[in-house]
Amino acid sequence: MNKTARRLAKAILNGFDAFFAEYKNITYGAQGRFERADWQEVQSAMGQRLDLYKQKVISVADSARDITGQDLRDRDLWQQTKAEFARIIQGHRNFEITQTFFNSVYCYVFAHQQIRDLHAFVMNPASQLTALPSEDVLLRFRYEADAAAAFRNILDNCGFNIPFEDKLRDVGILTHVFEAVFAPRLPATGAVWVEMLESLFFRNKAAYVIGRFVSGGVSLPFILPVLNNEQGGVYVDTLLHDPDDISIVFSFSRSYFMVDASTPSAYIDFLRTIMPHKEIFELYSAIGFPKHSKTVYYRRAVEMTLASQDEYVTAPGIKGMVMQVFTRDGFDYVYKLIRERFAPPKNVTRAHVRHCYALVKRWERGGRMADTQEFNNLAFDRRRFSAELLAELRREVPSLLEEKGNVLVIKHCYIERKMEPLNLYVQHCTDEQLHNVMDEYGNAIKQLAAGNLFPGDMLLKNFGVTRHGRVVFYDYDEICPLTDCCFRWLPEPQTEEQVLAGQPWYHVAPNDIFPEEFSLFFSGNQHARRVFEELHGELYDPAWWLAMQTRIRSGYVADVFPYRKKQRFQQRAV
Repeated sequence: MNKTARRLAKAILNGFDAFFAEYKNITYGAQGRFERADWQEVQSAMGQRLDLYKQKVISVADSARDITGQDLRDRDLWQQTKAEFARIIQGHRNFEITQTFFNSVYCYVFAHQQIRDLHAFVMNPASQLTALPSEDVLLRFRYEADAAAAFRNILDNCGFNIPFEDKLRDVGILTHVFEAVFAPRLPATGAVWVEMLESLFFRNKAAYVIGRFVSGGVSLPFILPVLNNEQGGVYVDTLLHDPDDISIVFSFSRSYFMVDASTPSAYIDFLRTIMPHKEIFELYSAIGFPKHSKTVYYRRAVEMTLASQDEYVTAPGIKGMVMQVFTRDGFDYVYKLIRERFAPPKNVTRAHVRHCYALVKRWERGGRMADTQEFNNLAFDRRRFSAELLAELRREVPSLLEEKGNVLVIKHCYIERKMEPLNLYVQHCTDEQLHNVMDEYGNAIKQLAAGNLFPGDMLLKNFGVTRHGRVVFYDYDEICPLTDCCFRWLPEPQTEEQVLAGQPWYHVAPNDIFPEEFSLFFSGNQHARRVFEELHGELYDPAWWLAMQTRIRSGYVADVFPYRKKQRFQQRAV
């Protein structure tokens, strides 16, 4: 083995270990921030943790040049380094994630060019030849036919440094739900166990206890969201047990958890038992490992593509002025490419669009914005593209394409969960569904605003409907902090010329917003507009937006609940 390759492999592994130690230290602080109700610091820590990965990759690559004493762009060196790295990570607690870190260093050195499995862990991750060190990630105790005692035990094991507001009350409510929902589904005979993940899951202003009741082949999962009353106490807000409700907590439209998972794969294994239909890469992303999620997604996407004969085609819906979007039947994701030119009235640049997507990645998405994966130099089989799509790509994004025989390389794109565009959904839904989805649409706008984000272009086509009926925003080229906007009333015309003017006769600055014009977003569907105005007409009033700006500037951080208000225990008590 080349000594230089050995030094490089060790340097990369040391870099990963240093990254992970610092990553965990930021994560360890989540409970303290929650207990202090320091919500501004919660948001700051999330951004800090996201930045850490890239910083460490760059640091390792820069150090590696000194460690090896030679040019790192020698692919033969990397082939040997990969083999040595695969050897030295045997038995490593985070075996798979170390390979992703290796890939990131390699991609940084080679600027994401010619990524091959020969030099990096692209499609065939190295095998784990030795057993991983065991780690008990579960707290497990027997259920002795006493639900109250079981829930007292669960709450006692949360390990908070501040007291419960009223533990007896919370246990009583939980016991009542258990008797109604869980008890009838448990076997009449045989031992019943309670299993809960040892670490709490922190996000926004909540901590989540995740566990299940198990007996034989029966597994009944639950999630307990715990909130801080901001007066020195905590309380259980609800008990989630429906599979859809549990899935929504881990939705692609929500921000990453902070969870003390020394072995993330062990947490993923447990989460898959309570959400078997979730993709592994979605769960890695949810618990705060978006880079490894990207690796797992790529392998899964290639696997699904090879198992299908469907063509890539232009995504359904109205074509966007900024993004060229394609997908294929039976595939749950879309590929989004930034167009070469933007039709009026769009007046943005590619750099601006990329900035907006990066902004969303770091922001509290609150269940209202789709997460994305950003890729460079993705290789496709050109023969799998429909003739129509290939012609569109060559016309709209030629600088992002590189064709070599049957290989089509897309130099930059985003991958996002496929949803039905809202403008298409309202064309076929029932009156009841229209009422619900317009309520969701208005709530989405309000919740984005409460999170200090203004969507910009609020046309229905820029929002999607998930399988759970939630409305999610996915077009980010005009998004900006709400506090950067200037909300104005439309000036009253003073002369006949002003009344008849075809264009605004008043000055409009780039950040001026006129909410009274929002009804234009419903052009072509007046029924939807009327329902929206009945439910959320206040969004046409600049005063509503100005009041929200005032709250945010005073330090307000919105509550973000991944469940309905009617499910909250305190709401029921009122």
